[in-house]
This record gives sequence, structure tokens and C-alpha cells, in this order.
Amino acid sequence: MPRTVGVIPARYGSSRMPGKPLAMIGDLPMIEWVARGMSESTSMDELIIATDDDRIREVAEQYGRKVVMTDSDLISGTDRVAAVCEQTDCDLVINVQGDEPQVRGLMIDALVDALSGDEAAPMATLGHPMDDDEASDPNVVKVVTDLRGRALYFSRSKIPFVRRQPHEGAQPYFKHIGIYGYRRDFLLKFASLPPSPLEQWEGLEQLRALENGFPIRVVETTYRTHGVDTPEDLERVREELA
Repeated sequence: MPRTVGVIPARYGSSRMPGKPLAMIGDLPMIEWVARGMSESTSMDELIIATDDDRIREVAEQYGRKVVMTDSDLISGTDRVAAVCEQTDCDLVINVQGDEPQVRGLMIDALVDALSGDEAAPMATLGHPMDDDEASDPNVVKVVTDLRGRALYFSRSKIPFVRRQPHEGAQPYFKHIGIYGYRRDFLLKFASLPPSPLEQWEGLEQLRALENGFPIRVVETTYRTHGVDTPEDLERVREELA
């Protein structure tokens, strides 16, 4: 089995929700919900929290988590994960943001299985079908795939455009869940590439891989998670996890 390391990038500063990883959900801070969910995985060998803030480090260490401090100048969570991987011995890397408290271990296992079974894919992510109303929300990222389950495009727009239904009950919309698995060498290369045009227009980092010709395997999951971007998201997750 490939040696797999899970990394949770977490920063304190957020324009909409400062201190978000430490927001309490029940009796636990959000980042500990993420860590416990990931720890259910049977495929992961090590879990690391990557942060640039001592407040997050102190809380994570109270729960016995391994923490690696990273440069505060790093732009994205992916950059933070790559910085950890530069000093970590592993084959595969799982990237789960610190605002995904509903992540489950089976989601991690699915990514590891996908990369193990598709050696030509350097990167994998998750998604599930959704209805028309949810697909109309620009805050929900959509993905369309080819017949092999590889991403053709990600967008905040409602894709694909449905001109006609191919058959009764067909569901064309697929929601992207922003949890990623990478081969270590690819992640380091990906993080070194400059932001691409479509990535900047859509505000979707994974488009950098597609624009540079790297395939992304999309794995269907039955788990429906809600990332926390706003106070309203936090209240929704609190209710669901209560």
C-alpha cells in the first residue's frame, strides 16, 4: 500500500470568518472535527495540521495532533500542504481544508483507491449528483466528467447546459467536493506552476491542473458535506452534527 499522509491546511485569518478553524461545533473546535473524521480512514498513515498561527497550533496540540508551522506568506491551502510534503516521506497526499467538519474516513479511502487504481491520474477528488436548484447556486462548484470519470471542467456556472434530456430521470449536475488526493511528486510540481487564466477567472485552483494537461479523477461519493465559508454555513453544520 502507498504511504499516505493527510494534511489539514488551516489559517486563522479569514475575510469572512476570522478564526474559523477554532469555531466551536458542540464541544469541539471545527479543526478537531476535521481531524477526527479523517482519522476514521483505514488508508491514511499519518495526519498533520499545517498552519501559520500559534492559536491554531496550541488548540490542535491539546488534542494530541501533529502540527507543522508553515510560512504566513503562502497564498493557498494547497501551497501549505505542499510545504509540508517537501519535508515528509510519503507517496500520496490527502488535502482536506480545516473548514470541512463533515469529512469521513471512507471519503479518504475512496481517493486512495482511485489513485491506486488509475496510475495515469496524478490527482483525484470527489463529487456527487445534485438537483437543479443547487446547481443554480454560483457558490456550489459543478464538475463534468468524461466516460472514464475524469474531469472535463469545473465551474461555478450551471454546467452542462441541458438542451434535451437523453432519457427519463437523467441527472446531469454533479457537485464537486473540495477534498483532494495527490501523488506527492505531482503536488510539488502543481504548487510550483503559476496561476492559470481559467483558474483566476473562475476562482477555482483545480483548473490549473486541467489547463496544464493533467487529468483529475473524480470519484462519486454518497456523502454530502457542507464546507463552512460563512456564519450561516456554520449554523447549518452545527445543526447537522448536533
